[in-house]
Amino acid sequence: MTPKERALPEVTVYTDGACLGNPGPGGWAAVLLFQGNRKELSGGFAQTTNNRMELTAALEALEALKRPCRVKLHSDSQYLVNAVSKGWAEGWRKRGWMRNKKEKALNSDLWEKLLSAISRHEIEWVWVRGHSGNPENERCDELAVQASQGHPEAVDQGFLDTKG
Repeated sequence: MTPKERALPEVTVYTDGACLGNPGPGGWAAVLLFQGNRKELSGGFAQTTNNRMELTAALEALEALKRPCRVKLHSDSQYLVNAVSKGWAEGWRKRGWMRNKKEKALNSDLWEKLLSAISRHEIEWVWVRGHSGNPENERCDELAVQASQGHPEAVDQGFLDTKG
């Protein structure tokens, strides 16, 4: 381990997204754990998708970190974990936000922001099975569902832009 790696604070993050209907009202949540401290974040939108909420949860968690960190980020979204850890999202960006020659990559606005946020940190991506008893994942789910029910006026502009 290099001196630089030792100097990075280590943060454990859990994230989740929820949507009542897909699309429909949605919420996101994150739990950040650092040296015995805990921070819970959540928010939501009147109309969005589950995948957008999964990405937003990770983005908001990473943006909440005030300096570069070594992050162990847990998510029950294979879409999120695989797209980052397997390099799919970087490939979509290199191809002008195209999945292949014919299909546009969805949620490019969020992916662009998330890839930028990721670049500031050292991140280990961990997929966890949803609703399997992991206390922090269950807490994120609870917060995300609550958030999906409480923001009828909030607008997910990126979602609306794809519908126009």
